[in-house]
Amino acid sequence: MTEHQIIRLGHHGDGIASGPIYAPMTLPGEIVSGEVEGETLTNVRIVTPSDQRVSPPCRHYKSCGGCQLQHASDDFVAGWKQEFVRISLNAHGLETEFRPIVTSPPQSRRRAAFAARRTKKGAMAGFHGRASDVIVEIPDCKLLHPDLMAGLAIAERLAMIGTSRKAALAVTVTQSDAGLDVAAAQGKPLDGPLRQALAQVTEELGLARLSWDNETVAMRVPPVQHFGRARVTPPPGAFLQATKEGEAALCAAVREAVGPAARIADLFAGCGTFTLPLAENASVLAVESAAEMLEALDHGWRMAEGLKPVTTQARDLFRRPMLPDELARMDAIVLDPPRAGAERQVVEIIPAKVPRIAYVSCNPVTFARDAAMLVGGGYTLDWVQVVDQFRWSSHVELAACFSR
Repeated sequence: MTEHQIIRLGHHGDGIASGPIYAPMTLPGEIVSGEVEGETLTNVRIVTPSDQRVSPPCRHYKSCGGCQLQHASDDFVAGWKQEFVRISLNAHGLETEFRPIVTSPPQSRRRAAFAARRTKKGAMAGFHGRASDVIVEIPDCKLLHPDLMAGLAIAERLAMIGTSRKAALAVTVTQSDAGLDVAAAQGKPLDGPLRQALAQVTEELGLARLSWDNETVAMRVPPVQHFGRARVTPPPGAFLQATKEGEAALCAAVREAVGPAARIADLFAGCGTFTLPLAENASVLAVESAAEMLEALDHGWRMAEGLKPVTTQARDLFRRPMLPDELARMDAIVLDPPRAGAERQVVEIIPAKVPRIAYVSCNPVTFARDAAMLVGGGYTLDWVQVVDQFRWSSHVELAACFSR
């Protein structure tokens, strides 16, 4: 056993000592001991604890891999996430105003991906353990919305009928207005008997919809999500913001960033998280690579009342970004790219000279890279709003306002 002092937290939430040596569930300033295996400290014991250390609220925390930071105070986590974004920007010579962080409350996650496996006595479902394929059962999870907890029993039932004991079933469960929307993957091939069994389970358990490897097997009632005034039924497994509170905070930031714009391009639009609320006051062009998401968005817009025109375009913005002449007539752009960021699209935005940009990001590093390009191209980074909807995790999301 050797002793080490934790210097800082890494991007994944592990403490880092000189070496570097990575020590999970530790905090800056702590003296810890353990056994070094490669770059990881195992069998960690806290010798001198940080004054920011707290008792984890969840009894599953030490074994479950769903959370990384329950051992730290809320104030510490909020400050660390803000600082992560600030350091990422500073690396490119950028500074800006930081709005107070918005953190989703406990038991607010409305979407979760469970792992489920058959056992000798039945089945089990939960999250994978830390850096492990072992499934940890989580009957007292403090992260998930109470409605979502029923998804554990559903995942077990699906594992019993849809997978072998050698394989784990991936079951994504999403809360909707009409009940739980369940999407399973990595199970048995979908044949006639399995279809019949899954349809029966859908009825017995009162699921809104059940899909298997992206194919809808049964739908009792559309699993509707509200985006502003519109009611949208996303395709199976489609992206959805993790919490309603997080979505509301991001939408508010996007609204403020685009200001009074009358014509908006929403790039990487998904199913309309931002498009449809913005259409209450502006005409919106929604661009997204997945045609089925745009179909859901378009249907939601057509069924809603009082919205301004929304047009859609299926387009892979990584391979074929919107060009300056296509964007020049816009008053504002919304960017909400995946973790890779929007580098190629930003190159085309700069010469279009669109007055305002709302940028939503789930990766501070690629956001900072793109922000530096925009600032170098004549934009000002007016402010950043960090949104923590993945509570107790190392995941960081943000919205930012650019103007010129």
